[in-house]
Amino acid sequence: MTAYHSLRRDEAAARAALLDLTSYDVTLDLASDEKTFRSRAVIRFSSRGGDTFCDLKPLAVHEITLDGRALDADSLRHGRLPLATTPGEHELLVDATMVYRHDGEGLHRATDPADGRPYVYGMSFMEAAPSIFACFDQPDLKAPFTLHVSAPLDWVVVANGPGEQVEPGEWEFATTPPLSTYFVTVVAGPYHWVRDHHDGIPLGLLARASLARDLDRDAEELFTLTRQCFDELHRLFGIRYPFGDYHQAFVPEFNAGAMENPGCVTFRDPLIFTSKVTRGRRITRATTIAHEMAHQWFGNLTTPVWWDDLWLNESFAEYMGVRVTAAVTQYADAHTHHAYSRRQWGLMADRRPSTHPVAGNGAMDAASALQDFDGISYAKGSAVLKLLNARLGDETFLRGVIDHFQSHRFGNATMHDLFASWERAADQDLSEITRDWLRTAGVDRLTFDRATETVRRTPPDDHPGDRRHTFRAATASPGGAWTTVELAVEADAAPYAVDSGAAVLLDPYEDTWAVPHVDPTTVLALPSLMPDTHDPDLRAGVWNALASTFHDAALDPEHYLDVLVATVPTEDNDDALVYRLHAALPRLASLVAQPDAALARLHVALDERLTTAPPGSPLQLAAAQNLVATSVDAERLDRWLAHEGLPEGLDLDLDLRWAVLERLAQLGAVDRERLHRHLEREITAVSRLAHLRSVTSLPDAAAKELAWAHFTGDLEATNYEIEAAGTGMWQPGQLSLTEIYVDRYVTELPDTTKVREGWVLGDAAKVFFPLTHVDDHTLSAAERLAADQSLDPTLRRAVIDSTDELARRLAVRARYAAR
Repeated sequence: MTAYHSLRRDEAAARAALLDLTSYDVTLDLASDEKTFRSRAVIRFSSRGGDTFCDLKPLAVHEITLDGRALDADSLRHGRLPLATTPGEHELLVDATMVYRHDGEGLHRATDPADGRPYVYGMSFMEAAPSIFACFDQPDLKAPFTLHVSAPLDWVVVANGPGEQVEPGEWEFATTPPLSTYFVTVVAGPYHWVRDHHDGIPLGLLARASLARDLDRDAEELFTLTRQCFDELHRLFGIRYPFGDYHQAFVPEFNAGAMENPGCVTFRDPLIFTSKVTRGRRITRATTIAHEMAHQWFGNLTTPVWWDDLWLNESFAEYMGVRVTAAVTQYADAHTHHAYSRRQWGLMADRRPSTHPVAGNGAMDAASALQDFDGISYAKGSAVLKLLNARLGDETFLRGVIDHFQSHRFGNATMHDLFASWERAADQDLSEITRDWLRTAGVDRLTFDRATETVRRTPPDDHPGDRRHTFRAATASPGGAWTTVELAVEADAAPYAVDSGAAVLLDPYEDTWAVPHVDPTTVLALPSLMPDTHDPDLRAGVWNALASTFHDAALDPEHYLDVLVATVPTEDNDDALVYRLHAALPRLASLVAQPDAALARLHVALDERLTTAPPGSPLQLAAAQNLVATSVDAERLDRWLAHEGLPEGLDLDLDLRWAVLERLAQLGAVDRERLHRHLEREITAVSRLAHLRSVTSLPDAAAKELAWAHFTGDLEATNYEIEAAGTGMWQPGQLSLTEIYVDRYVTELPDTTKVREGWVLGDAAKVFFPLTHVDDHTLSAAERLAADQSLDPTLRRAVIDSTDELARRLAVRARYAAR
C-alpha cells in the first residue's frame, strides 16, 4: 500500500496563507470500469507566489497542466504534487484514474449480496478526498464545487448540489456554495429513491434496491423527523438551511454513523431496519438525523480552521441533535437514551491515557486528528455546552451562536471566534469555561465520604483542574422514596449530611461532567430500592454510576451482579438492557469468582423480564436479545429456531434468528453446514456478516484461522467483514484456542499498515485486540506494544485504549479476588 504523508497543521497554515481558492470543476466517469474510475479536476485559485503542493492519490495520471503548461506526473510523491506558483490567478488541471475503495473511504464501491448490484458513494472525510479528485485538502481552503458524472444508464446519481440527468447516463449538478473538500460526495447506483419536499426544500431518501420495501415502510417517519428538525433549527437560529436539496442516503459498508455532506448526507444503511428493533435503536436513528442536520450550520455553514477545533462540529451537533429530537419529535425521551448510549463512552475516554482536551486537542496532522473523533469530542463536549447553556441562559447562548454563524458565513472560525461571540452576547468573561472545561483534559471523580458527611472532588493526577460542580444528589432511606437536593462543590470538598444508612447518588441527572462513584452502603441498598425506582433518568443515573465505579475497580463484581439481578426484572427501558447490561456482560464474565453461575443468575433475571414484558414490545425484544446472549441451553435455542416455545409477540426475524445461531456457534452447538444452510435461505448484507461472525465464533482452530486471515489481510475483506471476524474470534470460553494469537497480535499488528489505512486500520486493531485474555502476560505484551513509539499512530492509539481497558479489568480482579 502506498505510503502517504498526512497533512501537518503548519503545512496547512502555510498553504492557506499562500492560496485563495476560486472554484473546483470535477468530472467523474463511473460507467467504464468496475474497479477504477476516471477523475478530471479543474481547480482555479490565486496565489501570493511561492511553492506549494496539491493532494492527489491516483492509480495513474493522464494529464497535469498548470495554466496550460504540462507538469511532470513523476514529480508526484506520497500523494503530493509539487506546484511552483507566481503571484496571480492560476488554473490547475489533473486528469487521472482512481481506484474504487472497499474500506468505507474515498469512492467506495460495494456489491449487494442480495442481488449482486453495485453501489457507489463518496466519503471524502479526513484525507480521503484526494483519492477521488485532485484538491487542496484542508478545511480552511473552501471553494464552490461543480460536478459532472457519467454513470450506467440504470443508475441514479445525487451529490452536494441539485442535479439532473441531462442525457441518458449523464448527470449535471449545480454549483454549490463554498465547501471544504471533506464535504464533497457523490452517491451513485441503482438506488431506490423516495422524494418529498418541505418548506421549499426538496427532500430525498435513498437506499439499495433490496431495501426498497423497508425504506418505503420507514419513509414517512424519516421525512417527518426531517421536517420537524428543519422547523426547529430554523426557529432556533433564524438562518435558513443554505445548501439547496437535502438528500439522506443510506449506503452500504459505511464506517461512521453518518457524514454531514451538505445537500447529501450519508448514513450507514443498517439504519434502514430490516428486522424489528428496540425503541432505543429508533431514537439513535432520530438523533443521528438531527445531529447531521445540526451540522448544516455547525461545520458546514461555518467550518473549523483546523482539526484541533473539531468540537465546533461534533460537540455542537451532539448537543443540538439530542436537544432538537427531544423537543419536537415523538422521541421526547432522547435525553434518557443519550444517558445510556453516550455517557459512558465519553467518561471512559476521558480517563484513558489518551485523553485530550475538548478544544485545542493538539492534532498536529490530519491522521492524528481522526483518532480524536471519540467520546470526548462528542459526549464530553456536548455536556460542556449543556453547562455553558445553563450558565448563560438559552437566549444568550443562542444569540452568541447566531452571531458566530453570521460573522463566519461560508467561512472558517476557531474556538476563540465563537467565545468572542458569546462574550459579546453575555457581556462577561468566559475564560474559566475555556480553561477548565475545554482546554484541560481529564474528568473529576465525585465520592461521598460517610464518615465526615462530605462530597469530595478528586481531579485526575495527570490533568489537574479547578472545576466547580453544581449538580443534584439523590438520597433514599431503606424502604423509602428518593429525594433530591442541589449541591455545589466549588473546592475539593463540600458538606452533605444524610440519614444514617441512606443510599446516595451523586449527579444522577448529568448536571455536570464528572465520574460519580457509588459507595458500599448505597450498593448494598440498591437491590431493594431499584424495583420501586420509576424515574427513568434516575434509573439511568444508577446504571451509569455503577458502570463508572466498576470501571475504576471500586465496586466488587459480586455486588455489581447482585444489583443487576435485582434490577433487570423491573427494568422498563430497553436501553438499559441494550447498552448497560450488554456492556457489563463481558466484564463480569471474566471477573466474578464463578462466571457460569453469574451468567446463570443474569439469565434467570432476563427470563423473568422476558415473561413479564408486554408482548411485541421493544422491551421484550431487548430482553430476548440478552437472554440469547447469556443462554447455555442449546436445546431451548434450537426450539426457538424451530419456532417452538417463542414467547407471544416475539418474532424470530432475520436479526434474532442470527443472534440465536451466533450463540449456538459460540457454544459449539451448530456446525458450518447448518450455518451455511441458514445463509442460503436469505442472502442479505445482514445475514452475510452474521454468518461470518457465527463461523468465526465456532470453538475450533479453523474458525480462528479464518478470523485471523481477515486481520492480516490474507483474505480480501470489506471494513464490515473485518469487524465481524474480529468480533467472532475472541470468545470468553475459548481461551485455549485463542491464546496463541495474543503474541501474534503483538508481532503482526504493525504490518497491517501494508494492507489497510485510515478509519478501518484503527477499527481492526481494536476489534482484534485480545481483550478476553485478562492475564498478566497479555497486559505485559500489550504495554510493550503501546510503548513502541515507532508504531503507526493510529495503531498505537487503538492499543493504548484497549490496554487501558485490559488493565482496569485486571485491577478489579486483583482488588476483589481475595475477598
